[in-house]
Amino acid sequence: MKSEEMGELTDEQLLALYREGDENMQEALLVRYKDMVRIKAHSMYIIGGESDDLIQEGMIGLLKAVRDYDFGRDVSFHTFAELCVSRQMYTAVQAARRKKHLPLSNYISLYRQNEKPAETETESNLLSMLKGPEDLEPESVLIERENISRIFDVIEKELSPLEKQVLDLRLTGMKSTDIAAVLGRDSKSTDNALTRIKNKLKGELL
Repeated sequence: MKSEEMGELTDEQLLALYREGDENMQEALLVRYKDMVRIKAHSMYIIGGESDDLIQEGMIGLLKAVRDYDFGRDVSFHTFAELCVSRQMYTAVQAARRKKHLPLSNYISLYRQNEKPAETETESNLLSMLKGPEDLEPESVLIERENISRIFDVIEKELSPLEKQVLDLRLTGMKSTDIAAVLGRDSKSTDNALTRIKNKLKGELL
């Protein structure tokens, strides 16, 4: 089958052909999703890990999605693949941090953007990253550079292990439902964790 013909097939059609024995269909799926893997690796980089390593982990997650996707699921392959890639990358980040015993300030970023701004710029809006889909109105909360160490201290001492995980993933731009899926939690527990994080950090950010 020509590449342009494969490009017209859905993910599920490619996957079905691959499972029937056409190895080219797996390669077509990997090529189709390579940009998604790169984007997720870039966002995960702000909480730790080397970009190239994260891309490799993401491709492993994508291969697992190809292997494990169940056509009887209520979710599309696209949704399932994003979950598998994010979960694989985040597991790798956690393992690397445990191995290196890095302090919190070495792996968590308070920058709103994925790319680090110039040293002369102020830190950006952490509180807005914690906002849920129900409160999307803009909020101007700038964090002064000299307050960063105090905020790290609050995160380290006041947040539970679950809350730190939720904060990690929220800082990558993930929605609450996606965080819940990556952590294997229900949406309510993730929403509750986000509320607790906001309450614990709000006094330091205002």
